Amino acid sequence: MITEKINAIIFGATGMVGEGVLHECLKHPDIESVLVINRRSCGVNHEKLREIIHTDFLDFSTIANELAGQSACYFCMGVSSIGKKEEEYTRLTYDLTMHVANSLVKPNPEMTFCYVSGIGTDSTEKGRSMWARVKGKTENDLMKLPFKASYMFRPGYIQPTKGLKNTYKFYKVVAPIYPLIKLLFSKYVCTLEEIGLSMINVTLFGSDKQILECKDIVRQSKARKRQ
Repeated sequence: MITEKINAIIFGATGMVGEGVLHECLKHPDIESVLVINRRSCGVNHEKLREIIHTDFLDFSTIANELAGQSACYFCMGVSSIGKKEEEYTRLTYDLTMHVANSLVKPNPEMTFCYVSGIGTDSTEKGRSMWARVKGKTENDLMKLPFKASYMFRPGYIQPTKGLKNTYKFYKVVAPIYPLIKLLFSKYVCTLEEIGLSMINVTLFGSDKQILECKDIVRQSKARKRQ
């Protein structure tokens, strides 16, 4: 039986995935509070929500006290690898993510950490695809940290939530044919709502898998008991 509510911290709430996860958290009865840390305001007002504007994600010394007391982190930040060399992409992906995680794990040892990587992430860290290797290393090292639990989310195509403002143009164009995409490529698609609910559910109930592919995200979004 779940007796405690979730106090969640979200990184990346000004992006498509982070905005969608925030949307689900603010609606969910088991979320008590949400702290978002952004470089710019997410533009959302809600009684559950508190926002901190912070520009340097490699230095949290000025807001260290604000990071304590959280039971979940939903890390939805990310950058495209297009046009970036491996050193730059590693700094913006691996270094930044690990700094956030290491800043959270000590004051929040009972935290559940959820990280959004993507379909095709390379757990071996040895493949040809640069972004997949970097994401794979990030996942692997996150799972070594002493959080209560950590889960890696690997969505493919994401059906956006209607009405949210940060939906990428590509998804707006493709969204009307989602039923066909779902029919033809069910293993590689999920909705933004399912990602948000899945994160909340792994925090509440746990999961039998640490790495969640699209089909696992869909399944976990419907979880109602500990696994």
